[in-house]
Amino acid sequence: MKTVIIKYNAGNVQSVMYALDRIGASYLYTDDEEEIRSADKVIFPGVGEASTTMNYLRKVGLDKVIPTLKQPFFGTCIGMQLMCRFSEENNTECMGIFDVDVKRFPATPDLKVPHMGWNNITGYKTALTTGLPDDAYVYFVHSYAAPVCEYTVASCEYVLPFSAMLHKDNFYAAQFHCEISGDAGQQILKNFLDII
Repeated sequence: MKTVIIKYNAGNVQSVMYALDRIGASYLYTDDEEEIRSADKVIFPGVGEASTTMNYLRKVGLDKVIPTLKQPFFGTCIGMQLMCRFSEENNTECMGIFDVDVKRFPATPDLKVPHMGWNNITGYKTALTTGLPDDAYVYFVHSYAAPVCEYTVASCEYVLPFSAMLHKDNFYAAQFHCEISGDAGQQILKNFLDII
């Protein structure tokens, strides 16, 4: 099986590679269109800022390629946010795979932004969470989030409820970092690679 990790010149790619190594998966790290199109699975991991990352995708043409892919595709953190229509982070037009806007968490006196640390996800409705215990804990680092919407297949609450995971057709996404979410994150990555 050919798994591609999308190169976008930012983020926690090494952590994703280590996570795939732990489950015995081979992978290729690239921004080459033909390599991506010929992959069996595509992972778009993320740590970064929305406008900078979108600018890189536009520069190499992947902003047009990604929405046309037909194989299972998994975006995490900034990867998930850029799969949405728009991000309030620097007023960024994104890829529009999910017809929802990413919004900054509102300021509150009791909760810090960014949302950083372990939190539980609930309301699973996706094959990616097969084998997870109820209310599994995963690791988040983000100041922006997609609201609960028609594509939500797992949710979380911090300041307000938000989408922890999204799904539409062959596109899957998680706001949290699977690669540093312990056993739960490892199970989600394994489930993604097992999707036919």
